[in-house]
Amino acid sequence: MTNEYFSGAPVFSEDTLKSDNQNNLGFSYEGLKLALDLKKKYQSHQQLFVPDDDRKLLMPEHLLNIDIDLQALEDPLPLAMVATRDPDSPMSVAAAVRMSAMPKRTPLVTEVFSMLGETTKHQVVKQCVKMVTESAFSPKVVGKVRQNAKQFVALSRKRYTEALKENLRQLIDGSLNPRTFVAEFFELSEAGNLRVDIRKRLILGLLSSDTIRPSIKFLFLENLECLPAGIRMEIINEVMNAPDKPGLDVIKQELAWIRLDLPAQMLN
Repeated sequence: MTNEYFSGAPVFSEDTLKSDNQNNLGFSYEGLKLALDLKKKYQSHQQLFVPDDDRKLLMPEHLLNIDIDLQALEDPLPLAMVATRDPDSPMSVAAAVRMSAMPKRTPLVTEVFSMLGETTKHQVVKQCVKMVTESAFSPKVVGKVRQNAKQFVALSRKRYTEALKENLRQLIDGSLNPRTFVAEFFELSEAGNLRVDIRKRLILGLLSSDTIRPSIKFLFLENLECLPAGIRMEIINEVMNAPDKPGLDVIKQELAWIRLDLPAQMLN
């Protein structure tokens, strides 16, 4: 098998996968469709969500928890797509680990997994693939790799959170440009896989803070579209329903205009 699937057109025909759900390839038609959809999302820099829940972002913990049914995302092709295309190493290694522990492993699936080490840009994924393949997919090694991946995800999130706190400190003391602070807030929170509910609380706190200048708050409003639609609507509603106080009225007025521009289905 070549790298064609990850660079362009898939090497499997839809008819082959449709005709036999129990095919010997180890891939499903639903998995192929999802993998191609994920490829488009990565190309357009869209966020990934948990299957059947467009309010919950897909996190490394979902991929590392074998007790969670991820539906079509359990297929080797979507997992391989995340492992090779995701810009964040915690997500990529979590996908690779999930793929390494698949109970149904055909020769082709094994070959695709081995290719991850060649196609991924993350060194941690290369190391994961090397350890698992050299052990011939030993369950003991796979379990050890999963534990190491969990520690890696936790450590990565901690480092990104500390970077966010440091940026806030620099913003308050005037050593960090406001526009840079806001841009890095969204970049760091996404790269660090910060939970959406935590991002929501942080943004609500910044919008209602008496120490953050209105100009900085307006920069946050300009970037709200980076958040999932449901969370965006919750932030707007909570700020609009918050008690009035000096400085918050202009934010509420701007949010009222933003809410008018939202699709009707989001307002229901």
